Amino acid sequence: MGILQEFLQQMVNGLALGSIYALIALGYTMVYGIVQLINFAHGDILMLGAFAGFFVLIAAPVTPLTFIVAFLVAMLVCALIGIIIERTCYKPLRSAPRINALITAIGVSMFLENGARVVPQIGPNPRQYPTLPNVNYDFGGVGVSRIQAIVFLVSISLMVVLNYMVNHTKIGKAMRAVSHDRNAGSLMGINVNRVISFTFAVGSSLAAAAGILFASAYPQVEPYMGIMPGLKAFVAAVLGGIGSIPGAMIGGFIMGIAETLTKGFISSQLADAIAFGILIIILVVKPSGILGRNVSEKV
Repeated sequence: MGILQEFLQQMVNGLALGSIYALIALGYTMVYGIVQLINFAHGDILMLGAFAGFFVLIAAPVTPLTFIVAFLVAMLVCALIGIIIERTCYKPLRSAPRINALITAIGVSMFLENGARVVPQIGPNPRQYPTLPNVNYDFGGVGVSRIQAIVFLVSISLMVVLNYMVNHTKIGKAMRAVSHDRNAGSLMGINVNRVISFTFAVGSSLAAAAGILFASAYPQVEPYMGIMPGLKAFVAAVLGGIGSIPGAMIGGFIMGIAETLTKGFISSQLADAIAFGILIIILVVKPSGILGRNVSEKV
C-alpha cells in the first residue's frame, strides 16, 4: 500500500471514529449550553447504551432488524436514565456553586461504572459484542468496512436530525431560549424543567447510539468502556467550542482523524497523548474553541 493509499485509509478510519466522538460530544455540549454543566457521567451513559443493545442482540439472531431494534431500545433506555439522573442528582444543585455539580457528576460516573460491575448480568469481565457479519468494500485500494459505513451514516443522520430539531422546531427554540437566558425564558412561559430534562434525554440517547456504534466497531463491552471515549469526546467538545453543536461535530471529526493518523504514521502508544495534547493547545491558543464565543462573566 502506497503512502497516499495509507493516508486515505487512515482518513476513512478517522472519519468513522470521529463520528462516534462527535455523537458523544453533542451530549456534552448540549447539556453545557443549557445548564453550564460538564456532565462527566456522559461517557458511562455510552456504556449503558452499549449493554442495553447487547442484551437485545443476544436475545435474537443478529440481523439488520434486530440491530435497529437494539438502537431504539438503547436510546429509549438511556433517555430515561438521563432524565432520572438530571432530576435526582443535578436539579437540586442548579442554584449551588458549579463545583458542587461537577463533583456530583464525577460521583455519578463512578456510581454507574462500579454499579455495573456488581450487576450479575453485566459483571466486571469484558464480553464479546454481537455484530453484523462484516463486509469490506474496496475503493482503489482504500477499504471501507460495512461497520464503518453504518457508523458514519447513522452518526451523520442523527446529527442532521438533531440540528433540524434545535433550529427548526418549537422545542428547539425553547432550548435555545433557555440556553441564552433561563430566567427570561421562564418569564416567557417556557417550562424550564421540561426543557432541561428533554436536553438530558436527547444527549443520553445520542450517547447510547454512540455506544452501540463504538461496540460494533470495537466488539467488546465492559463497565469501564466509556471512560476514554467520554474523555476524548469532551476534548472534542472543547476543541469545537463547548456549547456549539456544529463545533462538537467538527471537534469530533478532528479528534478521530488525529488519533488514527497518529496510530498509522507515528505510534499507537502516542494516540491518547496527542488527543489530550490537542486539549492543552486549544486551551492555550483559543480557549473558546473553534466555533465558541468569548463570553464575559460577572464575578
